[in-house]
Parts: sequence; C-alpha cells; structure tokens
Amino acid sequence: MALTMLDKKAAREEKAEWPAAIQTEFERENCSPNGCVGTELLSETDKVRVWIIRLQPGERIGFHRHVLNYFWTSVNGGRARQHLMDGTTVEHTYAPGETRHEQYGPGEYKVHDLENLSHEDMIFNTIEFLDSANKPLPIPDSVRRVAR
Repeated sequence: MALTMLDKKAAREEKAEWPAAIQTEFERENCSPNGCVGTELLSETDKVRVWIIRLQPGERIGFHRHVLNYFWTSVNGGRARQHLMDGTTVEHTYAPGETRHEQYGPGEYKVHDLENLSHEDMIFNTIEFLDSANKPLPIPDSVRRVAR
C-alpha cells in the first residue's frame, strides 16, 4: 500500500502566527498559484513531469501548489520544516528512499513550502501525473532544464 503524508507523524507540529514575510509570501501564492513543485523540471512528457528539489542547509523552496497526483522520493534524507495552508508549521525527518504518494480530486490542492533544517543538502524527486483530475498549472521556462 502506498503511504501518504497523512501516514507520516511530524517530529514537531504547531499552530502559531507565521513571520510576516512568510505570511505575505503565502498570500501572494494564493493570488497567483505557483505550479513549480521543485527547484528544476528535469523532464516532461504528455503524461508526467519529473522534478528535483535540491536544498542546501538553511535553504527554502517557497510556497507552491500541488494540484496533480504525484509522488516524491527523498534521495538522501534529512530534516525539514513546512508551513502548510491550514496555518500549521510542521517538521519532519526523512529517510533516504522514503516515498509518499498524494492524490487530488477536482478542485482539491495543497499549498506548502519546504526548508532544509539539516546540515547537509536535501534532495527530493517529485513525479507529477498530468492526467490527474485537475489541469496542470503553468510553469515558467526558467525552471526547465536546458537540453544538453
């Protein structure tokens, strides 16, 4: 059976007011949904988008919106913080190879960010399925890997 984030227990969870900069960024994403669910789009076909998230210690990928069914795999593990769209802040520890699957029905989505709290780089692969219940969000060409 495929595990989801609902199956993952947070190492830390709190509902407290976010710093002003985080709140402002969240509100900006709400007005202009960000479909960049990774730091770089490695590959795209008519069926899938293959993303990588590579974060140095202390680095953060800003708020982004998941509307497509997808799965992610933690390449090397680590610890990270997320601000979730319900106002919760969570911290999770990830094991190398850990994989979670997420699905969204029509009109459903998730907005969150991700900050590396580890002392090493954190790397995730995210695979989105373009034939999901929702249409893919547009993404800028600047996140696409240039063909070599």
